[in-house]
Amino acid sequence: MGAWVIGTLPDRRIGELLRAAVRASPPTPMPSYVHVPGELDWWRSTAPESLFSASESSPGSWVAGADAYRLSAFFDGCQDHSDAVEALGDAVMDAFPPQGEAGLFAAVARKAGPFSALAYALGPDAVLRLPGWFGDFLLPAEEVRARLPEAEEALDLTGARRREAVERIHRWMTALGDDPDHDAEALLDGPLRVLRHAARTGQGAAGLVRWY
Repeated sequence: MGAWVIGTLPDRRIGELLRAAVRASPPTPMPSYVHVPGELDWWRSTAPESLFSASESSPGSWVAGADAYRLSAFFDGCQDHSDAVEALGDAVMDAFPPQGEAGLFAAVARKAGPFSALAYALGPDAVLRLPGWFGDFLLPAEEVRARLPEAEEALDLTGARRREAVERIHRWMTALGDDPDHDAEALLDGPLRVLRHAARTGQGAAGLVRWY
């Protein structure tokens, strides 16, 4: 099961988490993922196309092409699964507000990653305007406010752009996952709702891509 969780955190708690992470593991630069530049160029070249075709045997269903699997593997390869990062993620999860509060958004899906579905729907340039690195971020309040306009530009879709994004999320969740009824509207609206809440209340925010 794939999950993408975004929540607010007090600035003080973000500082404590980062200091604890540094003590546990010497600081290292953001992983370069040497395949990223080439794969981004490839993704940009295919972004306008659908990577899925209608199923001939099951009306209303979709079949993933080879490029869909390549894009999915690219998203998975951009995640850092080192012990230090996993431990930091666990600590962040423990510090999030309870489910149901305005400061938390969680998307889960059977056999598919919600962030990957959203990334396919938005395209590469919009995804790179989102905070952090392919769904993972830990931002103090000042950075939340600074990055919010870019996140709004990427996520606050209307009209035909929104309808197309919702349809793309549906295709990803149906063909690569087992969640045809996934709430695509919430996947577009939830992250922005939490970031706006964090900016409005003077808090930091974190996002985590996880698999269970």
